[in-house]
Amino acid sequence: MSVDPVVILIALGAAVAGFVQGLSGFAFGMVAMSFWAWGVDPRMASAMSVFGALTGQLLAAFTVRRKFHLATVLPFLIGGAVGIPIGVSILPKLDIHLFKLCLGIILVIWCPIMLFSSRLPPIRHGGRLADAVVGGIGGILGGIGGFTGIAPTLWCTLRGFDKDTQRVVIQNFNLGALMVTMAVYIGTGIVTRDMLPMFAIVAPAMLIPTLLGTRVYVGISDIMFRRIVLTLLTGSGVAMLASSVPHLLTR
Repeated sequence: MSVDPVVILIALGAAVAGFVQGLSGFAFGMVAMSFWAWGVDPRMASAMSVFGALTGQLLAAFTVRRKFHLATVLPFLIGGAVGIPIGVSILPKLDIHLFKLCLGIILVIWCPIMLFSSRLPPIRHGGRLADAVVGGIGGILGGIGGFTGIAPTLWCTLRGFDKDTQRVVIQNFNLGALMVTMAVYIGTGIVTRDMLPMFAIVAPAMLIPTLLGTRVYVGISDIMFRRIVLTLLTGSGVAMLASSVPHLLTR
């Protein structure tokens, strides 16, 4: 009996995304969506992205423990709580081609910036208000599809945070924001019972890769791995733009 190609696509995306999230503390939604956007309904893909990212964060919370600094993380969490409902309200209005366009733009802009951010001088201005605004952006992107880590990760890098401080912020912000997002998804009916079989594919597919990623976290060169991942994601973004733009121009 042949396996549905969509099931293979979902499992592959979850496995790769799980490893990347286990290693870096973020990016499940970005990596998974670079697979799922090609064959999964955006509404379903968004729900699976939030579910997978939350599952990965829960695993990481027990396997990669870091000291929790409330004063550092709180502004991000407050901003995220404001932004999540906004992102959720945007989600039902998306169509597949616009979805690919938006994700492609995020990838081709954000990933190259992250590649060269180490050469930029650290940002010292803005304080906690800026952190909250960035958390709000992360919340909006999280509400759309579980992309909670994009804005905070870039901001922490531009702030010049060291590896462990960034992990504390991203891991705890993502965990809190994704819990709220999933609760909102369930409360608003975005997550339905017919999605449960897909969740049952995502969870086991990402389990071992996520744990492997957390194991590799200590020993691997973050710089080299980040360059490889961000280069691949930039290519995915370009491919999505090439796929979506012609359809949007003909409307």
